[in-house]
Amino acid sequence: MIRVYVSSVIEAPADAVWQRIRDFNALPQWHPGIADSRIENGEAPDKVGCVRNFHTRDGGMIRERLLALSDFEYSCSYAILESPMGVDNYTATLKLTPVTDGGRTFAEWSAEFDCDEARERELSDLIGGQVFQGGFDALKKHFRGR
Repeated sequence: MIRVYVSSVIEAPADAVWQRIRDFNALPQWHPGIADSRIENGEAPDKVGCVRNFHTRDGGMIRERLLALSDFEYSCSYAILESPMGVDNYTATLKLTPVTDGGRTFAEWSAEFDCDEARERELSDLIGGQVFQGGFDALKKHFRGR
């Protein structure tokens, strides 16, 4: 099992950051690597068990199921159902923690998955760098521009 962990500090209150990312269908609005997204079967985007179907900007199609969502803990967990990446048993959690000194947010994004041993480094770098850090960088840029 591979584990990827990325953390960052966003110069905005956790409430504001959570409002931007909470919607499980909102990836295209805040993550630069996502082209479009839809929730299957017309379900609400905050219903645990709903499935989002989205395309990356390079044309990949990914389906993910929302496993948990907590407004109290500012966190969500999800699992990949289908992906061109070649990962199995993929689960991830995105969590925000208020930093009361300065009204900032400590953001953590982690994932665990299985993959071919030969691709461990490549997939860890892709997920940790382009997906997780890429999302945090976009959030930091968004809140700097406010």
